[in-house]
Amino acid sequence: MIREMNTDIYNNIGNFLKKRAIELLGLLLICLGVVLLISIISYSPNDPSMVFGDDKSLIQNYFGIYGSSVSDFLLQSFGLVSFLLIINIIAWGSKLLFQKQISKFFLRFFFIVLYLSIGCTFVYATFNNSFWLIDNGNSGFVGQMIYNYIYVYFPTIENLYINYLLGFFTIILFFVASNLTLKPFNYFFTTFLKGFFKKNNRNEDSLIYSNNEKKSEPTIDTKPQQSFEFEKKEALGVTRNKIIFKLPTLDLLEKNISKIDLSEANKNRPNSEFMEKILLDFGVSGSITKINNGPVVSLYEFEPAAGIKVSKIINLSDDLARNTSSTSARVSVIPGKNTVGIEIPNEVRESVGLKEIISNDKFKRKEIKLPIALGKSISGVPIISDLTNMPHLLIAGTTGSGKSVCINTIIVSLLYKLSPEICKFILIDPKMLELSSYEGIPHLLTPVITDAKKSTAALGWTVREMNNRYKLMSKVGVRNIDGYNSKHKLKMPYIVVVVDEMSDLMLVAGKEIENYIQKLSQMARAAGIHIIMATQRPSVDVITGTIKANFPTRISFQVSSKIDSRTILGEQGAEQLLGKGDMLFMSSANRIVRIHGPFVSENEIEKITSVLRAQGEPDYIEDIILESKIENNDASGNADDDELYSEALNIIKSEGKASTSFLQRKLQIGYNRAARIIDMMEERGVVSKANHVGKREVL
Repeated sequence: MIREMNTDIYNNIGNFLKKRAIELLGLLLICLGVVLLISIISYSPNDPSMVFGDDKSLIQNYFGIYGSSVSDFLLQSFGLVSFLLIINIIAWGSKLLFQKQISKFFLRFFFIVLYLSIGCTFVYATFNNSFWLIDNGNSGFVGQMIYNYIYVYFPTIENLYINYLLGFFTIILFFVASNLTLKPFNYFFTTFLKGFFKKNNRNEDSLIYSNNEKKSEPTIDTKPQQSFEFEKKEALGVTRNKIIFKLPTLDLLEKNISKIDLSEANKNRPNSEFMEKILLDFGVSGSITKINNGPVVSLYEFEPAAGIKVSKIINLSDDLARNTSSTSARVSVIPGKNTVGIEIPNEVRESVGLKEIISNDKFKRKEIKLPIALGKSISGVPIISDLTNMPHLLIAGTTGSGKSVCINTIIVSLLYKLSPEICKFILIDPKMLELSSYEGIPHLLTPVITDAKKSTAALGWTVREMNNRYKLMSKVGVRNIDGYNSKHKLKMPYIVVVVDEMSDLMLVAGKEIENYIQKLSQMARAAGIHIIMATQRPSVDVITGTIKANFPTRISFQVSSKIDSRTILGEQGAEQLLGKGDMLFMSSANRIVRIHGPFVSENEIEKITSVLRAQGEPDYIEDIILESKIENNDASGNADDDELYSEALNIIKSEGKASTSFLQRKLQIGYNRAARIIDMMEERGVVSKANHVGKREVL
């Protein structure tokens, strides 16, 4: 543990030094460009150079013999095109200083050689007569040499239009080599024109309205709002993303080609008379009132006779499966009806595609802010839910039951509806397999987290972000994220935290994880932060009572036992599911519905993420993993110090002994945190100093 932490610290220090070295190199390039520019501006042909002149007392160049020599070399070699080279050097320095990199360096260096050659040739062909006392003319000897060589084979180079074409290529290659764009110049020009005309309009208004007649105008509060850490980075790109960002299209998803005639394929299913006879054999009388033929199972609505207990029918699920030659049978009460639902699997199963769920009109409704395509009901009706109403989701199921596919469909559903400025993701994948496909999409706040310790830091950052959002909303006087966004142009994006395997995190830092999840699940809804957690081991040590109480919305896929089903849903039945997307969905109203989840393939996910990556790069927040991790490991969160200290104090008083390892076992915390609490107790006189064998006395 300590070795891994030291490795991370060394990596952080290495990254810090690397960035500072790049910034220093960029600053040196900018200084070099400024020195070269001043040297050329103060150039005099009478100054000594590398070739002529020995008298150093009459140097007019601001940088002495070095400035005169370098400026003479540049002007005699490249002439006036040297100014483009100097601007190029300054532009590269700015890129290194502010963006920490120069993309495609060798290609851009090649473009420098091209525009120097073409530019010098253009200057020689158009206006080579020197006005600055340059011996080789305005083009330098490079332009003269290239022009004379080309003229021998292509005399048409004297054509005026060809010369203008050379000048055009020079400018284009200069911008490409410098890694410059025309957008800043266009922005400055349009802003200047808008300000100019706005000023003229104000002057005209002042002439129209006299001093006695003043027209009142509504005032606009231009005070900058306090923004989040990631909003400061995204503020410049909000307008651009709104204009050019395009959501994925439906043609990226494969069409469901497994449509079958259910009535023909399952013609051998039990009829109503047969089901009534089976139930009567076990002493349950009644009648089948309705049969719903779904894509995966058929629902028989059974109305029991008077005096028949529902529990007796539910306990017959295994016997019903045996008598109908089915793999399983599930019996449950249908809410709002006096009938009992008996679910029998179909002989031929129809697959459910994600495309037909997303293309449904309900998915496109504006009132659904975070739509999730859950699948189809038993009757074949598409089920689409809103994550903001859940507001958090707990998913459980064995390996191969469809749990990971469900997480993928949830993420893809949100990607199909929301742009990066509206919704952000924090993806935690301890298994290092399921969520790696989403690496690099612009919706991410941090790279996909695969380390369990970094996951704790990410959850801690999310708690602090939630608190910051509540402070902002209280200043504005609103109660939730929607009220805040309605009053500000720079909107708060939703944050969806997806944890693919909860059990791995609970093994590493169970107490801290549980505390973070408890805070988020209780308070994060109004701040626009939602959690989706999944686990393949729905035991009580993973899904604790605290977590279960704060996650009213849950999904259970096929589990191994009735105990696991009761842990996740509060009742049995999940052990009778068929797997491969067959789920029980419990809403916040404690109503359980059987849903058949859609399937999305790896190929479809790759197509969607490729389209998203092509439209922009993610703007990662390094603090999520770096600073938060240091704070969690060393300081362990100032907000919880008093609570843990008082708890540790009670434990030590009751047990009569105090040690770091003892607190680690009792509080389930790390060594650093336990040692810090012991030091606090020593400072406050609760325990004595450690003796020669390391033992302490409780004072």
